[in-house]
Amino acid sequence: MKSIYRNEQSKKTVWKLYDRQMEDLKIPYTDLFIDTSFGKTHLIECGNLRGEPLLVFHGGNSTTAYNLKDCRFLLDDFHIYAVDTIGHPGKSAEVPLSPRNQDYGKWAVDVIKGLGFHEMACFGGSFGAGILVKAMCVAPEVIKRSVLIVPSAIQNAPTYKSINMAFPMLMYWLTHKEKWFIKCILPIAITESNITGDFLATARCSIDNVKIKSVMPQNESCENLSKYQNPVLVMAAEKDCLFPAKGVLLKAKKVWTQSERYLLRDRGHINELTYEEKKMIIDFLIG
Repeated sequence: MKSIYRNEQSKKTVWKLYDRQMEDLKIPYTDLFIDTSFGKTHLIECGNLRGEPLLVFHGGNSTTAYNLKDCRFLLDDFHIYAVDTIGHPGKSAEVPLSPRNQDYGKWAVDVIKGLGFHEMACFGGSFGAGILVKAMCVAPEVIKRSVLIVPSAIQNAPTYKSINMAFPMLMYWLTHKEKWFIKCILPIAITESNITGDFLATARCSIDNVKIKSVMPQNESCENLSKYQNPVLVMAAEKDCLFPAKGVLLKAKKVWTQSERYLLRDRGHINELTYEEKKMIIDFLIG
């Protein structure tokens, strides 16, 4: 099996950042490993162990460690199971799944069952939200309620909309100059103020050390999406070049009449949620 890392040292570098970011959180946690049909999967169990169980999916080419820092607001209320996406940076098996079919959804369902649950509340952002969308189509009954932040797999933008990221990435790989790295990620961040230290470190670590997966979970049909009838909150960003809010929220309204939909105004794919928006998510998940 080919590694998802450029070499063995690259893998060590990614894991070192992962462990450091977990240490930065300064929270108790447990490493869990479960078997799935697609390979061994690693999760971080943390948060309020007396709270409602919540399965959390991270973004593409990122890690659970970085995502937990971004989702710190969930830790007080929920018993978190934060999963490393299989085939992506992290400590799960290095088995890339196809984003064009429903394998990621089947894997997510395997994770839920492997944890011993018949159903779970779930939270996902970007690529991770796309995985959750796939699971909602594959086995809608196991997703108790779902929060989808800047989600893929509902109404992705055409590839050409993000083509302006390709040339700067190529130039960064060739020159390793910081200016090209910033230009590469600026289209999804909109402003440099959104490029925080943790995001910068995680993105650079992946670009330098991982065989990047640029294809996002592909759109599911209205027929498949409408199979899901449980509560769902969809939050999409107005200036997201990958999954623009206009298309995402319109399709969500069409296929999920029970959904709550929210526009992240004047924001791009990488953005900071307000206190009120975080509270909205918590209240929704508590039900």
